[in-house]
Amino acid sequence: MRNHLLSQHFLKNPRFALMLIGHSNIKKRDLVVEIGAGSGVITTALSKKAKRVIAVEADPETAEKLRKNLEKQQIQNVEVVVQDFLDFNLPREEYKVFANPPFHLSSKIVHKLIEAENPPEAFYLILQKQFALKLLNTDRHYTSQLGMQLISSYQTKIRYPLKPTDFTPPPAVPTVLFEAKKIKEM
Repeated sequence: MRNHLLSQHFLKNPRFALMLIGHSNIKKRDLVVEIGAGSGVITTALSKKAKRVIAVEADPETAEKLRKNLEKQQIQNVEVVVQDFLDFNLPREEYKVFANPPFHLSSKIVHKLIEAENPPEAFYLILQKQFALKLLNTDRHYTSQLGMQLISSYQTKIRYPLKPTDFTPPPAVPTVLFEAKKIKEM
């Protein structure tokens, strides 16, 4: 029940997480930060696609479960950091972000990423569809102030729609995989 109160909806299937990561530009040479790693469904998938993963998890009990799951699977390219992401120091080197954050923190997370001293090259977030639409540069939907700030440096799009049955507990609102890729300067 606690997870539902925190607006957390966890992906159920590791293969599905791997498929979602396939919709990103994450490569084997990349450092990836995962926000709110939970017990590791996405973390495990990211470990197969990226060179290094920093899994940030605020809850110490959940982080311990994550460590045990990674150890059991002999995954060695993941660093678990027990800390609230909003207090986490982002890497100084080039990195990307892939996460399924609690919905109530989505806006604060996007702010932190785009206002960082060293913003990510790309980020992929599972978001409420209504919030994601406000981050797009389009005539079809209202673009929020945060969206306007975001699109000045990033190309944005919705990569993949998700179903409530992809999660536990199922969210009551439509969700999507949102992509923001840094606009390369000419």
